Amino acid sequence: MIVPLKFLVESGRQMRIVYVLTSLGMGGAERQVLALADRMKQRGHAVALMVLRPQLSDQWPTSLDTVHLGMRRTPFSVLAGIMRGQHFLDGFCPDIVHSHSFHANFVARLLKILVPAPAVLSTVHNVYEGDWKRMLAYRLTDGLSRRTTAVSAAAASRFVQLKAVPQTKCIALSNGIDIAEFAPDPTRREQMREQMQAGNVFIWLTAGRIVPAKDYPNLLLAFAQARAIHTDTRLWVAGEASGAEFERARTLADELGVKDAVCWLGLRRDLPALLDAADGFVLGSAWEGMPLVVGEAMAMQKPTVATDVGGVRELIGGAGVVVPAKSPERFAEAMVALMCSTDEERRTLGQAARMRIVSQFSMDRKADEWETLYRTVLERKS
Repeated sequence: MIVPLKFLVESGRQMRIVYVLTSLGMGGAERQVLALADRMKQRGHAVALMVLRPQLSDQWPTSLDTVHLGMRRTPFSVLAGIMRGQHFLDGFCPDIVHSHSFHANFVARLLKILVPAPAVLSTVHNVYEGDWKRMLAYRLTDGLSRRTTAVSAAAASRFVQLKAVPQTKCIALSNGIDIAEFAPDPTRREQMREQMQAGNVFIWLTAGRIVPAKDYPNLLLAFAQARAIHTDTRLWVAGEASGAEFERARTLADELGVKDAVCWLGLRRDLPALLDAADGFVLGSAWEGMPLVVGEAMAMQKPTVATDVGGVRELIGGAGVVVPAKSPERFAEAMVALMCSTDEERRTLGQAARMRIVSQFSMDRKADEWETLYRTVLERKS
């Protein structure tokens, strides 16, 4: 017997949800989507992942049902991937197709033409997802998506301003933090500091891909200035250490005379332990959506200094320090001020940071919000 969709929505019964991602690469957006998908499966919903790119050698692990469409940058592979996606959706029969970032959003909308039944939701993860051609693509395909969400009010406002999304269809729904995984552990802190030979040095940690958006030159300039005043400090960088951007950053660290004080950790899967070991967290980005790693650092009670881009201010509130982007002097001043504050002052700031994440940005709270949105969209569709 086929159960009417309206009954499923009103009674809180199971939904069938497909999450669409470009890849399962080791990025914050991918990890956020996997965490949300896991929560939905735990709540009894039928969940699957549709990934545009072929499987990568280094990607986030998942036990969720996953189909890779095998798309590469050739027209034939894209067309073949679209056909695979249609076949998968026809078999899975989802109620919701929830896609993330430009390429996945665009493919999910195209698939809506071939498989009309599911409601498509699009999520943007940054204030910048490409040039005017991509914004035009968003605008022209908007009718194929029931709703577009953004990970911060800043990102939502920008997409509306660019006319990529109508204001009536765009809302902000921020990232969630796993407050159980990201909880301070004094024993783990001692072990990691010993492993990293940190001693009594003040350790700043940053994490993220070494790409233009993260503006590592801004951070390195600030760190060099801060270290000239407070010499007993180091900077740990957790992020893939390869490519031209990394070489430029490493060269700059050498030119600034901080080469021996900057530790390039490469891609790491033990971020909670690194955060435990650190004394403070820094992010020098030029643009962002809602940086997951800042919320994770706050959950770990780390005093945080971050640039005022995207949704950073929305996330930090008064529980950290926000500085202008591309202003290494102001950045350095904030870093020095935190290093010169007392242990008790930093502890109080860190506790306020965790309290803010627990009360407003926990993953369970955000899963509640997503579940409510899904049901609202389906109810209006029916």
